[in-house]
Amino acid sequence: MTSNQAIRWVLKPAVFLAALVPFGLLVRGLLAGNLGADPLKEITTGTGLWTLRFLCITLTVTPLRRLSKWNGAVRFRRMLGLFAFFYGTVHLLIFIVADRLAGLGFPPLAAWQTFRDLAASIGGEIYKRPYITVGFTAWVCMLALAATSTAGMIRWLGGKRWQRLHRLVYVAAIAGVVHYWWSVKADLRGPQTYAVAVGALLVFRIVWWARARASVPARRARRAAAS
Repeated sequence: MTSNQAIRWVLKPAVFLAALVPFGLLVRGLLAGNLGADPLKEITTGTGLWTLRFLCITLTVTPLRRLSKWNGAVRFRRMLGLFAFFYGTVHLLIFIVADRLAGLGFPPLAAWQTFRDLAASIGGEIYKRPYITVGFTAWVCMLALAATSTAGMIRWLGGKRWQRLHRLVYVAAIAGVVHYWWSVKADLRGPQTYAVAVGALLVFRIVWWARARASVPARRARRAAAS
């Protein structure tokens, strides 16, 4: 079995199944009634944390590839990013259904007025509550990343424009940390841990970019001397 075959048929399916485990555990806990006195809070917190975790794991792919020289790592980045979007979407849907729709008394979804009232209610919360504003911003960034993650979109946008657009992952990660920080009322150790992790991953990219930029004149000088 070649390296490419091992990644395609063994490693990627294993990572895919492993990424679904947290969701499966949350569903099992909900059905079994093992999520404590406030299961809705547990699910909301759990999906939010796994969104942040997958954003951090996605950002780790590039440092891993550069430090280990294992280019195969990049083949996992799209899937990991899509799982961040998946958990973020579940997190958002819980807010929409269990908070906003419940606040409206669960009116019939087939009615146009329900969608208008729901949109107005969600928009009002996004406008009034900064932590929801920044959390929704993170989700919108992930939506743009997920929608343009296919090979067809890369060809349509062009490599450079696609790369510029996908720098939104940095915005999503930072906004996700801020959303978590502002939503926590007492113990800030969790948000602080993710802030350090995201900060370290961004610093790595800045340092690597600066080193690469600084080495360009030296490479040009060597080529000029050789010619």
